[in-house]
Amino acid sequence: MRKFLTALIVIPLGLLLVVFAVTNRHFVTVSFDPFLSSDPSLSVTLPLFLLLILVAALGVLAGGCAVWLGQRHWRRAARRNDADARAARGELADLRAQMAAAKPESQRLPVASGVGLYGPVGRDKQSATL
Repeated sequence: MRKFLTALIVIPLGLLLVVFAVTNRHFVTVSFDPFLSSDPSLSVTLPLFLLLILVAALGVLAGGCAVWLGQRHWRRAARRNDADARAARGELADLRAQMAAAKPESQRLPVASGVGLYGPVGRDKQSATL
């Protein structure tokens, strides 16, 4: 189902991108010189569709970096909490080991000889001989 939904979204977007690229094949010049617009010293000439795709990719990259930098507080807190949890687990294991070492063997109450579960050995509840 997931592959179907992915295909349902990716295939139309791919077709839309191809149609956009075919219809916008003419070349444009992008100038990075703000002072000489007639004869720029730093300019790039490329197809319009490529320019728009590159600008979109740069926008996605910049947005991803901004989000990643904005979430550094949460990542730091998660690392700190993970370290605290690991330390607590180690301390718990040490305490359990100490408790197991200090715990005396289970002692059973002494049972009088000749006395069973229901009284004297060989007799039931009504004192009948078994």
